[in-house]
Amino acid sequence: MQAENPSFRERTSGGPAPLYTPEQRRRRDSSPWTLIQAILAPAQFLIFLASLTLVLRYLMTGDGAAAATASILVKTVALYAIMITGSIWEKQVFGQWLFVPAFFWEDVFSMLVLALHTAYLVALVGDLGTERGRMLLALAAYATYAINAAQFLLKLRAARLQSSSGTLAVAG
Repeated sequence: MQAENPSFRERTSGGPAPLYTPEQRRRRDSSPWTLIQAILAPAQFLIFLASLTLVLRYLMTGDGAAAATASILVKTVALYAIMITGSIWEKQVFGQWLFVPAFFWEDVFSMLVLALHTAYLVALVGDLGTERGRMLLALAAYATYAINAAQFLLKLRAARLQSSSGTLAVAG
């Protein structure tokens, strides 16, 4: 229904649209995928920090290539897990797998993050480039991940502000 589409409401009311309709909020609050996302997001961030440390150590010293590579693989698996479960969550809450209006730009940027992580996997499996080149590719993937994580944190903050003013908003 057009009136329930937050982007439609934003265009017609002049103010920022809430992220969820009442029905979407109910589905979000009852979805097990909401809890899964709430667990995976900080776990992935901690994996990112550990891996970033190992990658930077390798790039600065030339030591620890195997540990850095293993950490990138763990980070990539975590990314795939959060992307798959996140698309299931969007389907359950919004009725489509990805690119819902409320999270469109976050999803677009997530595709770039996923593409760069996948490019790293292809380079690793195909033994393409040098070890250093692959680590730099991982670093580029991590930079896009950090931007994407910031997008979601800003969305969460805005949603909490909406929620505190009595407007429907995202909790996670």
